[in-house]
Parts: sequence; C-alpha cells; structure tokens
Amino acid sequence: MNSTAKVVLGIIVLFFIVKTCGSCDSSTSRQGTSSSQVSKTWQKSPVDELIKELNGEQNFSIILFDMDASESGKDYRHQYQVLIEKPDTILEKKTGWREVSEPFFSQHINDMGMEIASKKDGKLTKQAVPAGYNHYVGNEKYGRWENRGGSSFWAFYGQYAFMSSMFNMMTYRRSYWDDYNRGGYYGGSRGYYGPRGGSPVYGTKSYTSSTSGKSSTWASKPNTFKDRVRSKVSRSSSQSGRFSSTRSKSSSTVNKRTSRSSSRYKSSRSTRSRSGGFGK
Repeated sequence: MNSTAKVVLGIIVLFFIVKTCGSCDSSTSRQGTSSSQVSKTWQKSPVDELIKELNGEQNFSIILFDMDASESGKDYRHQYQVLIEKPDTILEKKTGWREVSEPFFSQHINDMGMEIASKKDGKLTKQAVPAGYNHYVGNEKYGRWENRGGSSFWAFYGQYAFMSSMFNMMTYRRSYWDDYNRGGYYGGSRGYYGPRGGSPVYGTKSYTSSTSGKSSTWASKPNTFKDRVRSKVSRSSSQSGRFSSTRSKSSSTVNKRTSRSSSRYKSSRSTRSRSGGFGK
C-alpha cells in the first residue's frame, strides 16, 4: 500500500473514532441527566427514617396511626405508632406529625390502622398487614384463640389486653389469619386487607369506623374532602407511573444507541490494527 493510500485510510479511521466518541459522550450525558432527575424525584420517607432510628432493635412494628392533607392538596402528613418488643414488655409510642410526599401518601392511603413496616428477629419487612399479625397474633406468649359463636378469635392475656382495643381485634378471626399465612401474603410485599373476593376487612375505611379510629384526624374529615384527596393523589400516581414507563423506554433506547456506537468504535479500532499490519 502506497503512502497516499495510508494517509487517506488513516483520515477515514480518525473520522470514525472522533464521531463515535462524540456520540458516546452525548449518550453518557443524557444518561447522567436522567439519573439526576431520578435522584431528585426520590425522597426518603419518614418510615425509612424511623427504621434507621430503630436499627438497633430486633423486633418492632410501625403502624400508620393517622393521616391528613391540607385543603390545597399540596401538603400531606402521617402520624405513626411504634411498638418495640422487649423480652418482658412492649414499648409503645406515637410520633408527631411527619411530612410525606404525595406518592407515599397515595401508596398508603388505604392503610390506616395497619402495620406498614416491621422487623421480626432482625428481618425487615415493608408490607401493609393488619396490626399485630406479624408479631402478636398467633403467638402463645401473648394470647390464645377462643371460640365465640362458632368462630375463632384471637384474645390477648390480661397484661396485654390493651392491645386488643389498640388493634381493633374484634375483626381478627382465625380464618382471616390463616388466609394471610397460607395465601402467600406472609413475608411478601402484597398488602392483606381480608379474604379475596369480599369487601376490605382491614385498612383505612374499617379502622376509621372502629372505636380506635373514630377520633382520628382523618376520620373527622368530610367524605367530600377525603374523596377529593383520593382523586388527586390517584391521578398524580397514574401520571408518575406513565412518566416512569416513558423514562425507562428512553433509557433503554439510549443504552441501545450506546451499544451500537461502542460496536462501531471497536470495529474501527480493529480496522486500524489490520491496516497497520498491511503496511509492514
């Protein structure tokens, strides 16, 4: 190969390398921007903060005790009840009001009176389940099953009797507890609101109608207000889901482009290597 041909081939190879690198830098920049947007939209919830505070505890439950929203629909708040299990007692405390994001409020709008996070024997679970299901119901240390009118209900021993009203235990039937444990809910991520096919037995609606929940802030709100809040957070949640789907597709497209650019770059380098060999 003469000198002129070598020069021309070298210029062509150099052109492809420069163009490919520019494309890679552009793709990387877009990916960086996308990652930055994701980090800005994600927020650590108050539940995450509580879990961090309780890191040294082996057994605890975090229950959504109350919730509220501003009239403008821009501010959302939660109040939590925390139970810490000790060898000879159960410590209980209620937090103050904590600001939460709209997506987090939407995620748990049906979970009032329920446990939304817990740790049992050091294992952390984030799941909406009836309060007491993971730690106390079915645990003979705290109570026993009793038959009433042909059905079996959980009853706490005297020293733990306060938990019965705290958990609204009259609805804790043995059949529901068995359904939770045998229906693939226990230890998973799916929330449990009662037997499938029927109206929810647990959650916001039933809790705010109970003796324990009637005095809550959320229960005191007019139904028109609660329906308006539900509608707003539901729409926002749907829009957020569509945005996430679009962003995922966009990220996939960028990755494919980057992969193709990388392949062309490798091909160019291979061509340059072979060209050098021909010149020897």
